[in-house]
Amino acid sequence: MWTIFETKTTKIIDGRKIEVEDSVIREVQLSIVVNGKKLGAMMAVRVELKELCVGYLMSENIIKDIKDIKQIEIIDESGEEKNFIAKVEAKVVEDSLDKLDLQGVIVSGCGRAISSHISPKAIEAGVIQSDFTIDANLLFDEMAKFYTQCPLYEQTGCVHTAKLYIDENSYFIGEDIAQHNTIDKAVGKARLAGADVKNSFLMVSGRLSSEMVAKAVMHQIPILASRTASTCRGINIAEKFGLTLIGFVRGKKMNIYRNPRRISV
Repeated sequence: MWTIFETKTTKIIDGRKIEVEDSVIREVQLSIVVNGKKLGAMMAVRVELKELCVGYLMSENIIKDIKDIKQIEIIDESGEEKNFIAKVEAKVVEDSLDKLDLQGVIVSGCGRAISSHISPKAIEAGVIQSDFTIDANLLFDEMAKFYTQCPLYEQTGCVHTAKLYIDENSYFIGEDIAQHNTIDKAVGKARLAGADVKNSFLMVSGRLSSEMVAKAVMHQIPILASRTASTCRGINIAEKFGLTLIGFVRGKKMNIYRNPRRISV
């Protein structure tokens, strides 16, 4: 199935490193063009793209009635990264269209939030050269404490969280309803405090999708970890830019998708 990508992963289980085959989801970029005008693009799974487009346009009140849609065509673009275009001909609500300024990428799972540097080609950062390493047990311990250090999550259970670990006496927490905002908050705090993020590791509560991985790369953070999985495009970005990308950090187990050299056991 095209929506699934098979890749080799380095697993750490009870102090042992082993290589296994793993399955991750593929992301695609869907650009939306209405009556010849590009509204923006969103990251999504390559299923039901036409339905996604219709739901989005009607949710944004760009199209009032399904009967106003004359035609929708999903075009599969060629290239290394599979990108798609939804070309829509429809009667639109001009006021809503004028208010929609989306010349970026609608990040997957976070509503109308925009990130303009999602594609690896657009990331204005070089390959991460840091030789920073950590012991696997440190990551296990910090992930176990992660949620207890996030007051909004503790109080509501309704936010995403990020933690940037500098050393045992210095870490920075970001909490927000949008995943990408949590990284911006945590890194922003660290930058304001004068911390060296190039010798740190970042933990996030949500999946490791392309926009999350891209943010770590842009800040030259060498290690990014989560309790959940990465997408295929997230792995591709990590591989291209030398990021150590880790998922399913739970108990004494983790999946290192790329660049396991920075994790010792």
